[in-house]
Amino acid sequence: MAITVNGSEFTDAEVEAELPFHQDTPQPLRSACIALALKRVMLDEAAELGHPVQDAEEAADWLLSTQVSVPTVDEASCRRYYDQHPERFRVGGWVDADHILFAVAENTPLDALREFANETLALVRKHPERFEALAAGRSNCPSSENGGALGQMARGEAVPEFEAALWRITPGTIAEALIETRYGLHIVRVNRRHEGQQLPFEQVHESIAQALLAASRDAAWRQYVQVLLGRAKIEGIDLEGADTPLVQ
Repeated sequence: MAITVNGSEFTDAEVEAELPFHQDTPQPLRSACIALALKRVMLDEAAELGHPVQDAEEAADWLLSTQVSVPTVDEASCRRYYDQHPERFRVGGWVDADHILFAVAENTPLDALREFANETLALVRKHPERFEALAAGRSNCPSSENGGALGQMARGEAVPEFEAALWRITPGTIAEALIETRYGLHIVRVNRRHEGQQLPFEQVHESIAQALLAASRDAAWRQYVQVLLGRAKIEGIDLEGADTPLVQ
């Protein structure tokens, strides 16, 4: 079925030109068609408001600057964010930890792997003195040669989901549950931790304000584009669950 937006039908050439930008998505063709629909809606809206352009990014920039109301960010909001996320403004901290990794490969039977990992977790929590030996025999990480030792890791050295666990586990203990990351399932033991130094609010105030303003701007833009999509006449594709483009 042909895809039309406000009466304009996409050509095969347009879809083919857009397709290479969406090869890393689960459904490249659908993603490309959705992107074209969103671009058409923005171009049509800009033209309707007296600013006809040929480039969708230019249309988006103009719409954002003239049609979207972006809430301001005050000092109280910045202070609240600083107080709620103190770990993001510490420097010099490190964690000394060990782990046992059960790696997930393309054809790994996940249920069996999780069962084996949980069995190992129960065993190592009951007999913590066997941690090094179990890491040597069962871990899929090169650290297995050193009993699972990862050494001291500074903030930002590990992937976010693993780092979050490192700063959550009480030093001197083994995590009660498996830690899941993009690499697989981990049994984690934190030996020591140095919290580092908290940067003063005055030093990070500007960067917080910029981050909150960007988030506020993106949220306002997404809401605006959803309104545009709701008003547009779109046939041939279901936009439910489609993401909206952000403007740089």
